[in-house]
Amino acid sequence: MGTTLASLVTNKRRVSALKSLGIVTVGDALTYYPFRVTEPVPLRAIREAAPGQQMAFAAVIRDMRVVPMNARRGYRLEATVDDADFARSRRVPGSTARLTFFSYRKSYVDWVSVRLRAGTSVVVSGMPGEYMGQLQFTHPEILTVAPVPAGAGAGLEGYARGAASGNGAFAGSADPYASAQSAYPPAATAPSGAALKYDADTVQEALTRVCRPRPVYHASSRISSEHIHETILGLLWMMGARTSSTPDGQLAGAGAAGIVAPATDTIAVQNGEEKSGTTAESGAEALSQSIPDVLPESVRKAKNLMHRAEAFLAIHDPASTARFKEAIETLRYEEAFVSQVSLLKARSHAHKSAAHSCPLVTDSLRDQFIASLPFSLTAGQQQVIHDIAADLAHDWPMQRLLQGEVGSGKTVVALAAMLQAVDAGYQAVLVAPTQVLAEQHAETIGRMVEQLKPAIPVTLLTGGMKLAARRKALAAASSGEPGIIVATHAAFSKTFQAPHLALVVIDEQHRFGVEQRESLNAKTDDGTTPHLLVMTATPIPRTAAMTWFGDLDISWLTELPGGRKPIRTVVVNEADAATMCRMFAHIRARVDAGERAYIVCPRIDADDEGNEGGSGVSAAAGSARGRAAASGSSARTAAGGRATRAAADAIGIDDPYETFDENGETVARPPLHAVAEIADRLQKLPQFQGIRFATLTGRDKDDVKTQVMADFAGGETPILVSTTVIEVGVDVKQASCIVIFDADRYGLSQLHQLRGRVGRGGTNSWAFLISRAEPGSPAEQRLEVIHHSLDGAEIAQADLEFRGAGDVLGDAQSGGKSSLKLLRVVKDADMIADARTRAEQLLAADPELADEVQLAGAVLDFTRGNETFLTSS
Repeated sequence: MGTTLASLVTNKRRVSALKSLGIVTVGDALTYYPFRVTEPVPLRAIREAAPGQQMAFAAVIRDMRVVPMNARRGYRLEATVDDADFARSRRVPGSTARLTFFSYRKSYVDWVSVRLRAGTSVVVSGMPGEYMGQLQFTHPEILTVAPVPAGAGAGLEGYARGAASGNGAFAGSADPYASAQSAYPPAATAPSGAALKYDADTVQEALTRVCRPRPVYHASSRISSEHIHETILGLLWMMGARTSSTPDGQLAGAGAAGIVAPATDTIAVQNGEEKSGTTAESGAEALSQSIPDVLPESVRKAKNLMHRAEAFLAIHDPASTARFKEAIETLRYEEAFVSQVSLLKARSHAHKSAAHSCPLVTDSLRDQFIASLPFSLTAGQQQVIHDIAADLAHDWPMQRLLQGEVGSGKTVVALAAMLQAVDAGYQAVLVAPTQVLAEQHAETIGRMVEQLKPAIPVTLLTGGMKLAARRKALAAASSGEPGIIVATHAAFSKTFQAPHLALVVIDEQHRFGVEQRESLNAKTDDGTTPHLLVMTATPIPRTAAMTWFGDLDISWLTELPGGRKPIRTVVVNEADAATMCRMFAHIRARVDAGERAYIVCPRIDADDEGNEGGSGVSAAAGSARGRAAASGSSARTAAGGRATRAAADAIGIDDPYETFDENGETVARPPLHAVAEIADRLQKLPQFQGIRFATLTGRDKDDVKTQVMADFAGGETPILVSTTVIEVGVDVKQASCIVIFDADRYGLSQLHQLRGRVGRGGTNSWAFLISRAEPGSPAEQRLEVIHHSLDGAEIAQADLEFRGAGDVLGDAQSGGKSSLKLLRVVKDADMIADARTRAEQLLAADPELADEVQLAGAVLDFTRGNETFLTSS
């Protein structure tokens, strides 16, 4: 499964095109799932044709001609086909039809001409139409059939049986063509030295190939779905598959359609390999050995699931749509089971590690701090602080996720925990995702602890600090003196040492991977593992949290501290000029009253085809992903033209609600607004005469960001036009208005996060969602959810139901190399619960998976491939 395609596929252009889709290895190819399968194509004779209805038939080429199109340039190729023998098998008179092809390329016309020489037997699949009184198929799919050797039988019982069964396709038999052979005259002898290559050896084989359901993959301008399918089938053939998965549950069986051996100019087939292993039995056995099962046999049988090899074959070469769905369910359960085993093992491993015990003491710093607060803690805060205190007293590491609404008081809870660790004589680190947020945390914490006795040192460490200040901060940390360290990603560097580290608090969990968190575990000299508290304001429904954070204890803060007023949310159609004018006048009035306003755009500038990493429309790590997953996360090009899913991923704008046409290409939508463009337009409006604007994007250096935010908070530039860099942690209490352009293109949870940037000072506040969504469209319906709700959990649930786990969970849609491609957090909640129960039973009997080698390997791969286990931005 880890073999690279470059070593197997001889067509280097195809290798490059597949790589652009994220398909590099055999395993990548097999898990690049189709997003749909076509329905079986019915067999019909030409006389049974119905315009606009797909059909397939066998025929012989009677004549062919190429006509230059002088007026339009290019060529038109016309071939007349006769289905007399095929029609006889269906008990209808034979007839003729015209096959028509258009092209500006002479090379293409020449290639088709060679294939459609008079006398050639063909199988045709396409949509019939009518032109000048004659039935016509325009650019149908054509498979040429090899001539029948002299003396071969010419029975057509298979066709007759298919016709008698009622629908002429697959009724009455798993394979109605089993006894059919070509009854057509041999094709004319090929010119000397130009041996013709035929697409199929028999009419039976060709009809089976065009009539069976076929998977459709998200493709690109560089490679078609058909070529992706051809490559995957070639790989399956090399791994031992010789026949398609059949409905009786076997890998192969009598009468099953054969997988055609790949051409040597496509797949690097070894000499003699094409002749080996051609029996159904050996093919089935070889494929199951190449693709061993991951699920324990007992679980697979109890759930009546397919073998893993059988499931891959049924997905990429399905005998029926029902078979395809059954295979998808098998691999979906496999993902659920592997993920739950991984989480349970991680939890078990954590409880076996040693940690510093930090029990509460009399007249503790924590209690002093709580007593000094100018407000009373909510009941939720008190309960979470109590739970964390109990965890910290243990000699094994706490692993707790704290989820709370924006402004619910998570920082107070985290500070109480850090003070408990400091009181016990240890160090605590708070890791923030940005320098701006780290500086705000350091300032806020320093202010909150300045009255405590004894004094608590608060050290700030960021990557943007001047060298002298940075060295001083690193020295303070490495001294081991009890205290609080507030850091950015700098805490993960090799130069950072905290020998007496007992507690790590990670703010906005989704910005840090498991590997980064584990690097902090190595910061202690005594081999202990720090207690871990991870916090997120991204709302996660309980079922989703249990799925993804099964290795953590979970606490929720649902109450908001007193004094905060509800944010009024207004959805504005961008084409409604009158409402837009009133909105700008309102913002000017609030600015004149001493308040501040955010204007948010998804892109940095109009010339930039992508947005900045981590701060655009649900921005994500964005490598190509297998897309049979819970939702789509590809996006539009900046120019608003059509783009394939892979091309959109490369751009980096992650539009969570993108829709695709039947060919896997995105539907054109308007270009996204940019910071530079909007800032320029707004400053020219009469409503903002005399008002200074500032801009902020992820491209700005840390010292520039700090200065911009200081000027904004101080009122020198009361209107800030930015990307979503302000989404997390920015706390300007005077901010009362936020305007979000292209709101219909964001995830609902991200809109809720952005909305939480205002109203933090107790003033009345407004969120204006600017939309270009069509009336009555799904995009408009989504915005209505956030218009009418301030409940983050309710919004996150709606977000998941609208489009899967996109910007709520870091899965295959937004986390790069996630192992999960099929599992759906909401719809598959019952499946996940079942998998967790069975995983617990398995681990109770075999904690180290000693008897399940393949499962142990899959668990290791899952852990390595999910560095984010987390909410994405």
